[in-house]
Amino acid sequence: MAEIRPFRGVYYNQRLIKDPSAVICPPYDIITPPMQQELYHRSQYNFVRLEYSQELPQDTVTDNKYTRSAATLRQWLEQGILQVDEVPAIYLHDHYFTYQGKEYRRRGIIVCVRLEEWEKMVIRPHEGTLAKPKNDRVSLLRELQANTSSILALFEDQGRQVSSLLAAQEANKPIISLTSANGERHYVWAITESQAVNQICNSLAGQPLYIADGHHRYESALIYQHEKAAYSSLASADEASNFVMMTLVDFSDPGLIMLPPHRLIRGISKSTLNGLMAKLRAFFEIEELPLSVPRVWQQVDDLPMGTSEIRLFLFGLTEHLLALRLCDFTAASQMMPYFHSELYKRLAVSIADHIILEKLLGLGSGREETRITYCYDRQDAVNRVLDQEYQLALLLSPVKVEVVKAIADAGDRLPRKSTYFYPKLPAGLVFYRLA
Repeated sequence: MAEIRPFRGVYYNQRLIKDPSAVICPPYDIITPPMQQELYHRSQYNFVRLEYSQELPQDTVTDNKYTRSAATLRQWLEQGILQVDEVPAIYLHDHYFTYQGKEYRRRGIIVCVRLEEWEKMVIRPHEGTLAKPKNDRVSLLRELQANTSSILALFEDQGRQVSSLLAAQEANKPIISLTSANGERHYVWAITESQAVNQICNSLAGQPLYIADGHHRYESALIYQHEKAAYSSLASADEASNFVMMTLVDFSDPGLIMLPPHRLIRGISKSTLNGLMAKLRAFFEIEELPLSVPRVWQQVDDLPMGTSEIRLFLFGLTEHLLALRLCDFTAASQMMPYFHSELYKRLAVSIADHIILEKLLGLGSGREETRITYCYDRQDAVNRVLDQEYQLALLLSPVKVEVVKAIADAGDRLPRKSTYFYPKLPAGLVFYRLA
């Protein structure tokens, strides 16, 4: 199945970069314009200059954010700001973070994985992609010839083989050790001993990999691979462009936290809002929960749920939180695209997107950018409605990781923005240079 390989990682030279926490950055897809500005000012060597460079009004075809990223990479390599490992390695990454007052560790291994077409089911997606971010990553790949941020993918550690191999590496000194501005800690070890590398690769070779985060980066790498192959029919199977950088995490890792992307909606007409309650009652039993009640979220979490029950929550129509329990699955199922599996149709996120957003509110194509945004904290979502920034908050439960696997195994894909693996992998720890 999946072919895993070590690679010669590129990372900051800590003899010259005394504060590595000042130079890492988030992945491109969560960097806002204000964050981009702050990262530029944080350090002249912040990785945002490679991962997500600034656009300028005077940009041209030959001088733009992608060409500037490539020029910066060349300069940093020449200056020794970045160094390249002499021998290929598998990189063990321990990511410590706090969520809801508790500290977690997510353990991953940063490797190169051979690119495979989706239909081979070697690499399995669970979400769809959009053209705009994919085009952005392809443009960066063409100029930079590097995977700057890692795809997060999941695997099954059968018999805990990989876990035991990685545990043996902890006695060695990490090549990177830092605490970031938000308090997260990162430790990276380079595994170069051939027996350990071969054992890890062989342990993973017999199974598929499941993309958790980074679908656009994977599809961009496929496009780039096809372009490179078109230029040379004699290209070797070992060409760097045939591989992509991934961080692999075990499905059962206790640090694998998945948050639900709650939907925040605006731009809905008054007449549509006024008629929404009646339309909801055609599909849902509705229970009102006063937000003023102490520990209201505990009350929400304690609501009894049947094994096949589909429930979500809506705020904004009244001063109460509305608990919506689907009571006519057959009718709802018939309003979704026929080609989706029953598992897909029974997910709260599918009901939210297809029934409430599309059918009842009439939000179709292009809705994401103009009328819907996503929030990962339910109290924050409610507050933004109370502040009249948005009209409605549609609150979801997190999709379970076993559902992500089942959807991918069935060849299906969840609605966009169904999962948020928290926290995002940073960019700038170690990256893969294709040339």
